[in-house]
Amino acid sequence: MKMYPINDVRNVCILGHGGSGKTSLTESMLYLGGACDRLGKVADGNTVSDHDSEEIKRKISISTSVAPLEWKNTKITILDTPGFLDFSSEVLQATRVADGAIIVVAAKSGVQVGTEFAWKYTTERNIPRIIFVSKMEEENANYNKVLDDLKANFGKTIAPFYFPILEGDKFKGYVNIVKMEGRLFENDKIVDVPVPENMLEIIEPARQMILEAVAETDEELMEKYFNGEEFTPEEIARALRKGVENNEITPVLCGSSFTIASIRKLLDAILDFLPSPDEIAPMVGASGEAIVNAKTEDGVPLSAVVFKTIADPFVGKLSFVRIYSGHVRTDATIYNSTQGVMEKISKLYIMHGKKQEEVNILTAGDIGAIPKLQYTNTGDTLCSKVSPVQLGGIEFPVPQLAKTIRPAKKGDEEKISTALARLREEDKTISIEINNETHETILRGMGDLHIEVIVSKLKEKYKVDVELDDPKIAYREAIRRKVKVEGKHKKQSGGHGQYGHVWIEFEPVESDSMIFEEQVFGGSVPKNFFPAVEKGLRESCLHGVLAGYPVVNLKATLLDGSYHPVDSSEMAFKMAASLAFKAGLAQANPVLLEPVDHVEIFVPDSYMGDVIGDINKRRGRVLGMSPVDGEQQIIAEVPASELAKYATDLRSMTQGRGRFIRQFERYEDAPPHIAEKVIAESKKNKED
Repeated sequence: MKMYPINDVRNVCILGHGGSGKTSLTESMLYLGGACDRLGKVADGNTVSDHDSEEIKRKISISTSVAPLEWKNTKITILDTPGFLDFSSEVLQATRVADGAIIVVAAKSGVQVGTEFAWKYTTERNIPRIIFVSKMEEENANYNKVLDDLKANFGKTIAPFYFPILEGDKFKGYVNIVKMEGRLFENDKIVDVPVPENMLEIIEPARQMILEAVAETDEELMEKYFNGEEFTPEEIARALRKGVENNEITPVLCGSSFTIASIRKLLDAILDFLPSPDEIAPMVGASGEAIVNAKTEDGVPLSAVVFKTIADPFVGKLSFVRIYSGHVRTDATIYNSTQGVMEKISKLYIMHGKKQEEVNILTAGDIGAIPKLQYTNTGDTLCSKVSPVQLGGIEFPVPQLAKTIRPAKKGDEEKISTALARLREEDKTISIEINNETHETILRGMGDLHIEVIVSKLKEKYKVDVELDDPKIAYREAIRRKVKVEGKHKKQSGGHGQYGHVWIEFEPVESDSMIFEEQVFGGSVPKNFFPAVEKGLRESCLHGVLAGYPVVNLKATLLDGSYHPVDSSEMAFKMAASLAFKAGLAQANPVLLEPVDHVEIFVPDSYMGDVIGDINKRRGRVLGMSPVDGEQQIIAEVPASELAKYATDLRSMTQGRGRFIRQFERYEDAPPHIAEKVIAESKKNKED
């Protein structure tokens, strides 16, 4: 692919709900632009975008795919993103580096949760967008209903530029409202026709709305509009482009990925309405210390962001970059300002799905890939050492669905660890941690599908089978009354015996760890045995008397005892303390404590009742509610044992619109029926 000047470049991400037709649309655009020689299909597993084995197997997009095409002497780089919420991190990566967006909405389904998130992401980053109503060829496609949905959800910026021409229920063409021209599809060609008279009544209000939007972009145009003067085609085109770039106008187009002629006009619209890299606002450094203008001239310092990483076990590490200013050549040495290290560039690629085209240079506006960067991660800034800058990275959502993960075969622990580290390089919404208390490896992901894909990749790519389970709950034990008990360890078996004797008082206090004191008078227990008593008690606290969980909120005071001048030893007093511990806790009204989490849930108003009712069913307490950025924030405290599958349940309850964060708050007495169940399970596990 030849090099293009920056004003002839477009970087466009394709967003929308899963199944809305994003990948099919991308395939049609690539085919029209000559970037592929055949029109692949998702069902056949032969599209440019969905090239990963998991995508082909599942027939869905899992990761963002990058593929450029050439259209009317302009390079359009397409970033085709997944629509399923489990892979939202891939969408965030694409919107970080795109200058424009196509939001795809299926004509039959209308606005769905993925559409809402696409709108949210583009609004947050102020990305100009076009809405493309896809699958117009399908039965029960309803363009007017989709328009009503769009306006209801996203407001007055929605501007239908096209209206479909139907023959019965068949999509045969469209009317360009801006130009008031009819178009019919004949095979792969577009034929000009008059605007059907029966459509004029529907079209006129939409056209007037567009003309009003045009007038609002400029004072002179506003004056012409009020004077009843016609706008020239040039004035309309210029004003609409300005309105789209400022997100004051969102054009709505329609078509079908299987009606290639309709995709031609979408490609034209990308050129007409979406900005080139030099037309977007300057990129401001992360700490505000520098402003980066998109320029390619010699002498302009390099600045680039790594927005995606692929860590293939055979090919190696591949870092996807967007160049914001300057250029980078092969064999150059550049500075990673995020990590504070230099990196050597051996090769540069332009990506076409999974295919790599080697190039010698990437310039401002380009999206490419660099192999085998040693220290660089997703979100890092690459720049000139002489003119360092840090551009903003990517803020990824916190994964909330937790599973324990272990090898299906003994001896594969290291293989799992290495493989998960590689996957973590690719996907920042994968979290791995070792629970030191339960000795489990905890894998966290965005949802069931995300976890399922991770497990499948471990097997297919890294040849390691794993087993999953729900994480164990870290219960605690405590006492509720003060007791004084005796512990005596006496053993005689010839030669030196063992003798340790203590009286210890146990009482409940507020403390995460045991408090130890001694109040021994008269040397009944020599001072040199105090540490052994304390050690015996602390070791005993690791396993309580009810279900073997650690004991907290405990104070132990050594009051009295006795010793033998020959047979007493540190080990004997340690054993005596342990015996006292078991006897004392059994008499001190022991209770099981369960962890309670502080939970903040964010949902639209319409789901408030269902979510609050569900919290109550989970033995939770709602502490407060408040509006936050158009959503309702519900603050609650919920037992951790009730939240094991909450990520999945909340998504189901809110059709994917709800999200939550949680953190440990404190321990509370577990209800009797919960305690009985946990204690019974503990006894059964010991027997097994």
